[in-house]
Amino acid sequence: MKNWTTLFFLISMLVSGCSKEKVGIDFDKEMENVPKITGKPSYLDSPYVTAGNRVYMVGHQNGTFPEIGWHIKGEMGGIWDHPIKLMDGFKVSLEINNKVFHLDRADSFINYPMANKHVYRLLDENLTIDRWQFVPDDREGLLVQFDIENTGSSTSQFEFRFLGGSDLRPTWLGEKTDMVDGADKAEFLRDSDVWLVKDKENPWFVLFGADERSTSQSEVAHGFSGLGIATQLAYSLSIPAKAKKTLNFIIAGSYQSQEAALKTYDDIKTNSLKYLSEKKLRYSRLAQQSKLTIPDKDIEEAFEWLKYNCDWLIRTVPEIGTGITAGLPDYPWWFGVDSEYALKGYMAIGQTDVVYKTIRLLDSVSNALNGNGKIIHEMSTNGAVFNDGNINETPQFASLIWEVYQWNGDKEFLRKYFSTVKKGLSWLMEENDKNKNLFPDGFGMMEIHGLNSEMIDVAAYTQRAFTDASKMAAELDDPALSSNYKEMAHIIKDQINRAFWSEESGSYADFLGTDEQALHLIEDALVRADTLNKPWAVTELKQTKQKILAARSAKSKPFVLHHNWVVNTPMEMGIADSAKAIKGLETADNFVNPFGMFVTGIDRDISAGSDDGSFKGSKMFSYTGAVMTLPTGVQAIAENNYGRPDKALNYIKRMTRTFSYALPGSIYEVSPDYGMMTQAWNIYGYAIPIVHQFFGIRPDAVNKKVVVKPQMPSKWNSASLENVAVANNLISIFYKKKDSLFTMVIKKTEPDWTIEFVLPQGAIPDPGSIKGNLRTITYGEHIGFRTEDMELQIQWKQ
Repeated sequence: MKNWTTLFFLISMLVSGCSKEKVGIDFDKEMENVPKITGKPSYLDSPYVTAGNRVYMVGHQNGTFPEIGWHIKGEMGGIWDHPIKLMDGFKVSLEINNKVFHLDRADSFINYPMANKHVYRLLDENLTIDRWQFVPDDREGLLVQFDIENTGSSTSQFEFRFLGGSDLRPTWLGEKTDMVDGADKAEFLRDSDVWLVKDKENPWFVLFGADERSTSQSEVAHGFSGLGIATQLAYSLSIPAKAKKTLNFIIAGSYQSQEAALKTYDDIKTNSLKYLSEKKLRYSRLAQQSKLTIPDKDIEEAFEWLKYNCDWLIRTVPEIGTGITAGLPDYPWWFGVDSEYALKGYMAIGQTDVVYKTIRLLDSVSNALNGNGKIIHEMSTNGAVFNDGNINETPQFASLIWEVYQWNGDKEFLRKYFSTVKKGLSWLMEENDKNKNLFPDGFGMMEIHGLNSEMIDVAAYTQRAFTDASKMAAELDDPALSSNYKEMAHIIKDQINRAFWSEESGSYADFLGTDEQALHLIEDALVRADTLNKPWAVTELKQTKQKILAARSAKSKPFVLHHNWVVNTPMEMGIADSAKAIKGLETADNFVNPFGMFVTGIDRDISAGSDDGSFKGSKMFSYTGAVMTLPTGVQAIAENNYGRPDKALNYIKRMTRTFSYALPGSIYEVSPDYGMMTQAWNIYGYAIPIVHQFFGIRPDAVNKKVVVKPQMPSKWNSASLENVAVANNLISIFYKKKDSLFTMVIKKTEPDWTIEFVLPQGAIPDPGSIKGNLRTITYGEHIGFRTEDMELQIQWKQ
């Protein structure tokens, strides 16, 4: 692990001397020092992804390509080159002595950050087959390698057959952009020894072949639905005893021309080792950015792999743009709110380039479509917008821009997007606040029918947006506007703490509304609770209904009906007053299970409130009864905001129980094992609590300053976070605790930057331990120190 960077640099330097006649990757050797995780045998019938920013492949860990997904029913697996699909998948079989063996049941699946492997053992035939796959960066194709070992004492002769099932079809909402699917037609190109498939109605192409001449070619039946076609290549192989044979297949495509697909095919065939070495080096750098070392090795490993997950979800369609997508396999396109959570985490782990590209994409499309500062919710990779924006996405965009600016200090960046922020806040309050109480009306994060009045999350994110917009205006020398926004934020904060708080429930309300609205929602909630066999929820809802009927009024009031996770957003945003916050956080403890926070509290099951036990997710996809990573991450952030890092760590541990639960190296969207197999906003629930709150890194790049205000969990006796990128500066922090003595060393790479360290509440510094030319400063009730030295070291007792 620690030698990744050096190793991969040397490899990449050696690549240029490799032969270009045949694919020359020895995957066993190339992956020897790369992190890997072997999947559970019980989850071989679940998805994996081989990721690239142009092309990706989704199949099952057993090596098959079942028809999975619901956005395009049964079509979200296979090989995609957005905005089109290339193939439903491929099938491999071996004919040995007139017996056919299908490679459709891998014995194991091993995941690597940038590749994966299926292992097949044909014990009766003395054959072991490793199937490797890898997608190069910025290429419309992939490599699939079969490494076949004859473990027997005599030569093994057999026919190897590779069947490719094309399905050149448009992505979701293709009909909105005049993408009409046609039947596929195949042609064998004898000179190149490849099958070329074209959509009859469109310039969409896919082709495949190997680095060895085929002995036969045929069109065959393949069994996938759609307008695709199946073509097969066969190879006569002879492998001596105790020897190996490697067969490499290249799959390439284009949604523009045959020439482009052929060019990609030749490129990958010629340069695959070079591209693999480059991707390994790039991933080793991802691992070194914001490098975490802590006693809890499960969290440490999950945090590292989340960096890889983040990269898996980058999608580039050159004609439209580049941005992070929400999740795989059903959300491989661009979202407003998913990005607004996730990109804060991406900044904290140093993956800044895609942050800027995603923001540019969301801003440009939103302005072109809406023109009023409203941020879109969901857009397919063909450019068709499905939802032009929920209410919460516009204020959350404002806060994202401010937080990114803290990291990069780029005033041109701030100036560019502040115009959208200003328009968005005007639209938010002028067009969506009908009763002018400063709480916009409309759907927020909860997609429950009828929950579109004055929602708590919309209110909380709106308050934060005005706070952040005030700071933006001040930075851009508009003091009058800054003062106006600041006053608005102050009023909304006060109103949230008055209007939304329910003392009886010990919680902020799901929404503000009338009795009539609440009664309709209660009826729906009763059906839900009764169907899910939640008698406690049925009883509570009926009691609430009786209270409403006993004292009917037309006045808007707070209602706690669903116990949705969004009631905790005032704590996530730090705007709840302390007394209410602690009560609300304690109430939230009733709506968790071993893996995290229930999305809708009335769905909680018998494991609620437990720190142990197990939870078996439904195999039929549904958000009903779901425990999800986003609500759990929000809860960790909320706990930290009110000085409870041990509670925050507990929520991170709950999420980490789902790491590699189903897909090795990933955390599912719905805990522990259904929904999307990898999800962008997972990084929000790890990077913000760890980087911002535990280690306390508070960037102020425009002033070339980093404030460090740590808040470590009590169980961490040692911890380090290295190479945290703040603009062009790298910050590294090393922490130790022994009994009541605490030590922290902070290092930087840029000499003209300032480090400010803030002691925890009640800490007593040890003057004799201080290293560095320090000046004492005060942060409210806290003592702090400032230095321009390259390193600060301090000890304190507590």
